[in-house]
Amino acid sequence: MTPRFLLAVLCACALTPATAVASTGTYEQIDWVRSSATKFVSAELTGDGAGACAILNAPLQRESHHRTCRQRWDARLAKLLHQPGAAGRLRRDAHAIPSAKVTVQGNLASIELPVALLGAQSRFLWTDNCWMLER
Repeated sequence: MTPRFLLAVLCACALTPATAVASTGTYEQIDWVRSSATKFVSAELTGDGAGACAILNAPLQRESHHRTCRQRWDARLAKLLHQPGAAGRLRRDAHAIPSAKVTVQGNLASIELPVALLGAQSRFLWTDNCWMLER
């Protein structure tokens, strides 16, 4: 092996996340779960309640106590982002998503992140032709 070839192999290995091997599901499924998680965390970081609601499954999007999903999440995110360390935790999740372990089993998927996306879980349900975050 030439030194140049060896360097190319080492660089290719460095660019491949180690946890990608541990993920289960098709490449498209894993990519879609990561994309949904990225959209959700981005919406949280910017305080975008409508963006967060777009990733939630239908039962979580319903109006509750005369407030829309967007109204509830705008209020929730405003409160969250005023908590010490909240933005840092969200940025940690955003940084971890590209290499996080994703497990797909049928129409359920989970992604292992430092901080759970919703409550104590980071679980998605395949519905309406996309992955939606659920409890």
